[in-house]
Amino acid sequence: MIGLLQRVTQASVVVDGGVVGAIDAGLMVLLCAERNDSEKEANALLAKLLSYRVFSDDAGKMNRSVADVAGGLLLVPQFTLAADTQSGTRPSFTPAAAPEDGRRLFDYFVAQARTRHATVATGQFGANMQVSLTNDGPVTFWLQIKPQG
Repeated sequence: MIGLLQRVTQASVVVDGGVVGAIDAGLMVLLCAERNDSEKEANALLAKLLSYRVFSDDAGKMNRSVADVAGGLLLVPQFTLAADTQSGTRPSFTPAAAPEDGRRLFDYFVAQARTRHATVATGQFGANMQVSLTNDGPVTFWLQIKPQG
């Protein structure tokens, strides 16, 4: 499972002209389930994401997590993160989970996040979304949990 996280001062997702999810300071995370991913990979990615230290402490060092700073979490489904771009000029999405598996794992991830973190907003699976954000830093990290076996 892949999470592309960006530290933001604000972020929002619009679908059909209406805001479906928004946060103030926190993390905007593009999420992608890959083939063979399961709840195990989703749990591992969520644990890492919630404890990943990308916010500054009093000395200016990245020593605080989104949980430590009580920041918002905006989770946005993004299957294109799994694209195979190794050959040609058109991406292949073979590495991505099938749509029904992707939706199930995204919904699972969101439900688990809501039990472990106070402020969780989301994009909309399968929708044409307009994502706006102000990347703070900029700070962007790629997290990936591969299936074991």
